[in-house]
Amino acid sequence: MQGTVAHYDPQTRSGRLLLDDGREVAFPAEAFDASGLRLLRLGQRVRLDYDADGTLVRVTLPTFP
Repeated sequence: MQGTVAHYDPQTRSGRLLLDDGREVAFPAEAFDASGLRLLRLGQRVRLDYDADGTLVRVTLPTFP
């Protein structure tokens, strides 16, 4: 699944994403930390990875494996 960064707080490393269907999803610092990224920009496209339980576990760039 993909979305767009709507808000990112570099101090807490958490934020909110706007999905393509219009829903807004919050992501915790753990999901950002799992990506290996150093920062996100507003409007940046990202990929959301969920575990089997439906928990958001990683927010990364769509081009990353």
